[in-house]
Formats: sequence, structure tokens, C-alpha cells
Amino acid sequence: MGTYNTAKGIDVIILCGGRGKRLRAIVNDRPKPMAEFDQRPFLSILMEYVASFGFQRFILCTGYMAETIRKYYSASSLPWEILFSEEKKALGTGGAIKRAESLIRSDPFIVMNGDSFCRLDLDKFVNFHLKKRALLSIALVDSKNNKNCGKVILDETQRIIRFKEKAISTVKHFNSVGIYLMDKDFFSYMKKGNKFSLEYDLFPCIIDKRCYGFKQDADLIDFGTPIGYKRAQYLFSKGPIR
Repeated sequence: MGTYNTAKGIDVIILCGGRGKRLRAIVNDRPKPMAEFDQRPFLSILMEYVASFGFQRFILCTGYMAETIRKYYSASSLPWEILFSEEKKALGTGGAIKRAESLIRSDPFIVMNGDSFCRLDLDKFVNFHLKKRALLSIALVDSKNNKNCGKVILDETQRIIRFKEKAISTVKHFNSVGIYLMDKDFFSYMKKGNKFSLEYDLFPCIIDKRCYGFKQDADLIDFGTPIGYKRAQYLFSKGPIR
């Protein structure tokens, strides 16, 4: 449990395999994480932000147009390590992480989506996870009536007592920003080779297994839709995001 206590030693898994159908009218010649903002691929912007906290090892879980991502970053000279875990068929968010298991060296490891950005304090997030001795920690922000986020309900200790993906909740809840810290024991709850979703198939079933929510006052930018894409363009055009 928690053999690393600094960002430098923690692997970062980025989910990059989605087909980006909702964004196809705007971005149709590349995978969604390679959409450009201020003439830079979003994936580079995301990794640069994450690396600013000390993370140095990235595992990109690719699928749709995987070769585009591999070619770009294999030819890039970057100050951190990048590995690739490619799925030949769609495995879902859970299946993609399971496929990358052999590449993951750290315990815990961090997982994030390759099509959204949140200015999260990753140092505090790691410290929270280790202090709670959590199996799973989910980064959360205040609810803003966003149907595209998972809804999380916490008890007074910040333990997760309910998780409902992309649904309307009538009780006090928080929105997941799609950034997770997972202990390696998390793999014992996954079935090898199966296509499954973290958010729909797994999280709701393990909330009694040391799962906690880390709350922060931050904004979530999800550019998976044309409206989100335009909002992201505005954000990234304003200069450095650190």
C-alpha cells in the first residue's frame, strides 16, 4: 500500500482511446486528445501540466487512430518517459487500464481522461489518497448541473457512499472530474480481457472498499462536445495554465 509518496515515482495513465464521435464535425482527422489548442495537441498541454507537479512517467492508453499518437510522441523529445498501451478493439475505460497493468510500476498510480482538463492540485490529491489509505480516490468539484459528469455522494469523512455516472441527483453531491488515484489492489476487482467501464460497471460496485472523494474548488473543461471545444480554445489561448 502506497510504496511511493511523491509525484516523481507515480505513473500517470491517460485514457486516449475514445472515438470522439460528438466532436467529429470539428475534429475528424485525428484522435480527440490530439485536437490542437493554440497550435499544440491537447495531450501535450495536459502532460506538461501534470509533469509540472513532478510526474515523470506517462502511459498512454490508445485505441482509435492509435498510430497518430504513437508516431507523434515517439518522434518528440520530451523530458519525461512515455509508454503506449494499445487496444486493438474497444475495451472501455476499465478494460483499457487493465490492459496497461503490466506497464504500471507504481503503487498507487493516477488515471485521467485525455479529453478534459481540470486545474487540480495534484500534490494535495496524492497526499489525500495516502493519508486515507484509499483503494480509490476520485477528484471532485462542486456540482454545477453538468449531466456529463459522474455524481458522487460523500459521508462526513469524505468516504464515497454513492456513485452514479452522468445522472441527475436530487441530493447534495459532487461532480467527478475524471481523475483518479488507484491502489494496485484495484486490479483484483477487474476481470481480464473484458470490455467494461470504470464509471458504469465498476465504481458503483466497490464503494464499500475504501473509496474516497477529494474535493477542490476548480473548473472542469471537457472538450468532448463542440461547445466544450470552443470553451477550451478560449482557456488555452490565454497563456500558461500552471
